[in-house]
Amino acid sequence: MIDYHVHLWPHAERADEGELALDRISRYTDQAQAAGVGEIALTEHFFRFVQGRAVVDRWWENCAERGGQPLNAKAEAYFDHHATADLDLYVETAVAAKKAGLPVVVGLEVDYYPGRMDKVSNLLAGYPFDVLLGSVHWIESWMFDIFSDAMQMEEWDRWTYSDVWRAYAEALSELAETKACDVLAHPDLVKAAGRFPDRAVVDECEERIAEAAASSGMAAEMSSAGMLKLCREDYPSPSLLERFGAKGVPITFASDAHGVGRVGNRIDVLQRTAVRAGFGSVRRFRSRVGEELGFDAGSDNP
Repeated sequence: MIDYHVHLWPHAERADEGELALDRISRYTDQAQAAGVGEIALTEHFFRFVQGRAVVDRWWENCAERGGQPLNAKAEAYFDHHATADLDLYVETAVAAKKAGLPVVVGLEVDYYPGRMDKVSNLLAGYPFDVLLGSVHWIESWMFDIFSDAMQMEEWDRWTYSDVWRAYAEALSELAETKACDVLAHPDLVKAAGRFPDRAVVDECEERIAEAAASSGMAAEMSSAGMLKLCREDYPSPSLLERFGAKGVPITFASDAHGVGRVGNRIDVLQRTAVRAGFGSVRRFRSRVGEELGFDAGSDNP
């Protein structure tokens, strides 16, 4: 089994306050082994790095005015807190872990920054990444999945649920069209708040997401992290997973761990779900080229 979405720092921890060394990574791979996971992808957030901020800084100023200056100020403060690490050091350490025989691949989780993805791709092309996850956490300058912040949660009452879901699906489709990344991370993250429009709108948005993945050649992530959110459901939903299968979209497995303890969390459950949905393999990556890793006949293990 694989876990292709692992972070080295909890969100609350500034990256420059945390140790980045082989023994830190080895604690992650030890936990993965204990969970029956044979390979993990190190996929720290792009916004953690000063080099990333240099190419996307103040992207929020080009957003629509719906959230206005308060949300823009929140976005700026978010980057002030998080964008403290050095991308060169991160990649060098991850590559050293591979060379030392640790079962890791080198990656990033890259958010969608409208109008900036060419610059993002140009920057990342200079590094030996194995896999890049593409995700949408912002609608305009609103972080719609931050439940601990009252202002972010109040924004849910300024939109209709249908508008939120459609805006998310549009952003994810635009991200896929850039071909900047290899995997759609937590592809129906918009459901995290547990707020759903009419079923017809959900179907419309899921169809658009599945078509975006299929058209771009991206894989779609199955993630256990949704069970920690208000929706209390893995990503993707059963209906979206069915759409991925029907369109031939490959899958990866992910815990979205932000600490050692959750590495490999419920990956076995995700795999059983995939088998029931008709999938026979999971996709892994080397140098951003995917290959299918088949499930053993008669077992739940690839």
